[in-house]
Amino acid sequence: MKHQLRKKNYILCLALFCFLCAGKAENLHAEKWDDLQKFIGNNDAVLIADPKGTILFSENADEKLIPASTLKILTSLTAIHYLGTDFRFVTEFYTDSRSNLKIKGCGDPLLISEVVAEICKTLATQIGSFNDLILDHSYFDPIVIPGVTSTLNPYDAPNGALCVNFNTVSFKRENGVYVSAEPQTPLLPFALKKIAKYGRNSERVIFSQEQDEITLYAGHLFQYFMKKEGIASGDNIRIGKVEEDKDTLVYKYVSRFSMEDVISKLLEYSNNFIANQVLVAAGAKIFGMPGTLEKGVRAASAYIDILNAEDINIVEGSGISRENRISAKSLCRLLEAFEPYRHLMRHEGRQFYKTGSLTGVKTRAGYIESGNGEFYRFVVMINSSGKTTDAMMSGILRNLP
Repeated sequence: MKHQLRKKNYILCLALFCFLCAGKAENLHAEKWDDLQKFIGNNDAVLIADPKGTILFSENADEKLIPASTLKILTSLTAIHYLGTDFRFVTEFYTDSRSNLKIKGCGDPLLISEVVAEICKTLATQIGSFNDLILDHSYFDPIVIPGVTSTLNPYDAPNGALCVNFNTVSFKRENGVYVSAEPQTPLLPFALKKIAKYGRNSERVIFSQEQDEITLYAGHLFQYFMKKEGIASGDNIRIGKVEEDKDTLVYKYVSRFSMEDVISKLLEYSNNFIANQVLVAAGAKIFGMPGTLEKGVRAASAYIDILNAEDINIVEGSGISRENRISAKSLCRLLEAFEPYRHLMRHEGRQFYKTGSLTGVKTRAGYIESGNGEFYRFVVMINSSGKTTDAMMSGILRNLP
């Protein structure tokens, strides 16, 4: 009996000792982050995890806040999961019985001028002439992105199945006339009509979905480069549809950019247009065409369930909408899944990261490399007006090995 009592007392003392040590360690841990704590408001959140996923510090980590462009991490993961890193967008070219040429877009976000020029060079080996140019944008339904407004800013560029140059055109004024600000892109009469409305000396303006403007601009750019390659055509450019059972496929362009390349550009330039193009494409792959924003959001939501992540509300893929919400805890879970692809993020010093910015919102999430080559995960979400992530990042970097 005495032996059992002594044993019981020993266990109780040991438990008390461990409790006190844990409390002391926790206090020391808290002291370590005191310089960070003072910067965190009620509408802010911070979470730091070590390479094994152990949380080193967190504050308001369960609060659902506005992620801004750090949401693109989720969009990238959704595209990787459903489309794969080697996925490549295609654009198809058909001729019909009336010698018209049809272009069917499938959402390629990187149909830039240089690519269009290459396509037309190849196309010139397949056809010598055509009558009308018919544009098929039916792979996507018309898409309205929450948070996008009708400004001239590139981050408000609309999405569609057949688009070129991110639905933007850059120009400047020289000697009293408008010229292209990008040597690879001609300043077409179609674009000049748009530019003339604003009377500015230099700008990058966007085309809209109204009256199929984005698709028609793509058609005019293709026509320009086809004529440059010697392909003769009529002047009529119109919207239509490919009839696969009747029309003849003459060329299928497979993008030179893999999905990994696309995501690298998406994250490097924080391109809203690319983000929602890949989200809608993922939705079309899983739920069938036409691609819609609703299907893209469903795909992202299904992926969130696969990760067992919580506290995420997504309404679009770029982070431009303030209706998007995510907790720092869930964003850290996304970072865990994205770690094999961290090389696609911006890299500066020890950091691989993605930032986000809206009025009154500053966010930053990513990885910090330790001296032994391991990676700590961090999430900083500021939803307080007038603050930045700079002071918090300085504190985090000081306290990590």
